[in-house]
Parts: sequence; C-alpha cells; structure tokens
Amino acid sequence: MRLSDLLEDHAVSPIGETEITSITDDTRKVQKGSLFICIKGGRFDGHSAAKEMLEKGAAAVVCEHDLGLGERQIVVENSRFFYGMLCAAWFGHPERKLKLLGVTGTNGKTTTTSVIKHILMTAGHKTGLVGTIQNEIGDEVLHTDNTTPMTYDFMALLDKMVKAGCEYVVMEVSSFGLVQNRIGTSWFKTAVFTNLTQDHLDYHKDMEDYYQAKKMLFDICDTAIINIDDEYGRRLYSESECRKLSFSVKQSADFYADGIKIKSTGSSFWFCSGGKSHLVKTRIPGLFNVSNLTAAIAVCLGEGLPLETILGAIENYNGVKGRCEVIPTGRDFTVICDYAHTPDAIENVLRSVREYTVGRLICLFGCGGDRDAAKRPKMAMAAAKYSNRIIVTSDNPRNEDPEQIIKDILVGLEGSPVPYDVVTDRRAAIYHALQIAKKDDIIVLAGKGHEDYQILAGNKHIHFDEREVVAEGLELLG
Repeated sequence: MRLSDLLEDHAVSPIGETEITSITDDTRKVQKGSLFICIKGGRFDGHSAAKEMLEKGAAAVVCEHDLGLGERQIVVENSRFFYGMLCAAWFGHPERKLKLLGVTGTNGKTTTTSVIKHILMTAGHKTGLVGTIQNEIGDEVLHTDNTTPMTYDFMALLDKMVKAGCEYVVMEVSSFGLVQNRIGTSWFKTAVFTNLTQDHLDYHKDMEDYYQAKKMLFDICDTAIINIDDEYGRRLYSESECRKLSFSVKQSADFYADGIKIKSTGSSFWFCSGGKSHLVKTRIPGLFNVSNLTAAIAVCLGEGLPLETILGAIENYNGVKGRCEVIPTGRDFTVICDYAHTPDAIENVLRSVREYTVGRLICLFGCGGDRDAAKRPKMAMAAAKYSNRIIVTSDNPRNEDPEQIIKDILVGLEGSPVPYDVVTDRRAAIYHALQIAKKDDIIVLAGKGHEDYQILAGNKHIHFDEREVVAEGLELLG
C-alpha cells in the first residue's frame, strides 16, 4: 500500500509514493519497507528507537515530535491514536463494515456480551465476539490474551470477521483498550455501562481516572444503555450527550426487572418496558445476572429483534464458563467457580448464592500479585459479609510474595466473627475446602473463573484448572 493511501487525509508526506510493506509499533517486527510508529509506553519509548528502525529498513516513522529525521518522519499529535487510524486503513476499514455493540464496566461484561451474541446468533445474525475468555467468529473460537486486543490485532480480527460474513460484533471494551486507543476509529451503534467498582488502580491513578477512561466509550456511540443502580452509572447518565436509555433491577427505568426470583438452578423475572411486562426464564442464577440479562434484552430490542425470539434464546442459554459455574461433584454439597476478583464482584456472587444456600457458604479466594493492593482487605470484608467460613489462599501471585499478599488480605478480617483458614497453596486450599464441606454446603471458588493457569514469579504460567483440581481432590477424599 502506498504511504499516501495509508495516511488518507490525516497527514501528508513528501515520500507519499513510497510502498509500505507493513505497519507496526514493535521494533522486533520492523522489516524493509515498514512504517514504524513511535509509541511511548510505561517501560519503553519507541521514539528512542526511530533512527535504528530506519537503519533496519523502515521506510518511515510516525512520531510525536521532530526527531531530526527529515522527510522520513511523520510528526503527529498523538501517535497511539494515529496508529489506530493507520491500522483501520491498512485493513480497509473493517470497523465500518460491521455493526459494533460494546459493553464496558468492571463486572458483567463477559456475561452481557455472551448473552447478546447468543441472542443475535439465535435470530440468524452471524456475530463475532471480542472478550476476556476468548474471541469468536460465529461458532469458531479463537484464543485471546487481552480483553481488548492490541491495535493491529484488533483490526486484523475485525477484518477476519468481515471476510467470514459477520454482520455484528459484540465486544467487551476495557479501560486499557480505550485509554490506549486500541480500538482505533471504531464507532459503536450501542454501548452498555454495567457498573464501576475498584479495580485496575495499579494502572489508573484513582477511581476518577478509571471512570473517565470508561466514559470514553460513550463519546463514540449512537446510543448508551446505562445501569442506574450504580453510582457511577447515574453520573454517566447525567453527563452523557448521546442518546441514552437506563436499565435497573431496583427501580423504575427505561428497562427494568421486577418480580425477581432467584434459585440455584436459575432465575425468573418480569422484564418491564414501555408499560408492558414480559416473563423471563433463565438457567443462570444471581441478581447480578438479572441485571446483565436486562441490559442484553435492551440492546437486542434496539436492534429490532422480536421479543419472543429474545426470550426464547435466553431460556436456552447455558451461561459462561467460570461465571457462577457449578462444578459437578456427585456429592451432597455444591462447588461453584466464579471469576469474581474485585470487592464488588465477590459481594455480588456471594449475596446471590447466599439466597439459596441451605447449609454453610464457604468462600475461597486470593488476590493477584503486581496489582492494586488497596483492594485486598476490601475483598476480605466483602467475603465476610455473606460467608460462614473463609479460606484465604493465592490467586496469581506473579512477582509478589504470596504470604505478603495474604497478610494484606487478612487486614480486612480483623474484628470479623467469620472463621477463616489460611492455606497458601491454592490446590491444597481447594482440597481443604472439599474436606471440610458438609451436606448442603456451597463452596465458592472465587477469582480464577475461566482461567486454566496460575501466574508465578517471572511471568511463569503453570496449568491450573479448578475443575480438574476439584475432581482430583474428590478422588483423593474417596
């Protein structure tokens, strides 16, 4: 592709007729004819390598200030944002050929996007999904490393979806993806806000910075569907300038749930909108999932899908791996696996499970290393609200001492009457939970969810699937 075609009308270069063979912000991927984009990251500034990249064979570099490289440099205001535009142009603007539906928030993104995709596919609309657990093109499953893929990878994925005949893309839009301009020039038909609770403060300066990052999605959408049960949701609703609709499970809204009944086998509720009510039956339990389903129904109604089709699809939906997932045990107690790794998520899942627990509610959890340490005692306090017993263990310790992470967690249990055990090794902790479980107890394994690995020091990944661990533990117990 010619450089001038790639730049479109966003910049001009005296070497515009030069043929560009690839575009990248990765110094390791530069080859003869590449366009190298200089991006300043947390640990490395691409500007420092610009001259070396030209010597390596790059045709030109994109930078944010004059590097003294003459006509082979293209100076722009924001190289991250410009890279997004370049990637879109490189793939022929696939984002313009798809109907994009985005979901952002701390919790609920995975379930909400998964339900929306399931409904659209049931209605005959081939749909792609971009998410935390995996990416999907129709029924094809693709591996993912990030909730929101990196800029080039994201546009390459959209290009695959276009070529596969997708009409829609349902996407989890992370704060990282928004702040780092990973989604390029994408525009969303509908954007959903689920909630905002403490998370990622190791990256964002504070909750205000985190909120402003999420808010960016609602500057690039036609319609916003916002959870007004959430404090930040109410603020977003008052500040958003696009067309906006509200949803709730606690109060009257444009779309709201009423007559909610929660059981271990699922839930039922009345979906209310426009003065009419419709009975919804689902196999996934939890009040938080009623909220997710309410948002998903609202999105699909906005796309013109018949309500009968939507409700039928929801009734046949089996849920998301690692989201309030029941692990079979063949015993007289229950084990639930959930991705809850924030104080709010822990509280939501335990409050929901508490409603149908006959025996004791046992919560096993840990906290990730090299992440926001301030939430660790808050996780413990959230667990203590609804648990009869707590087992504190490891999650993904990464480069931190697991014992120190646990010490930080235990601060939140000071003065709590809830008994707790500390078992640092997560496998041993799960075995311990199975050993102490009695008839009608429910064990909630929180934090790992869909993950089938643990991350140890030096970014070492080891295989760790809690479904397998539970099976092994039950076998050992006899």
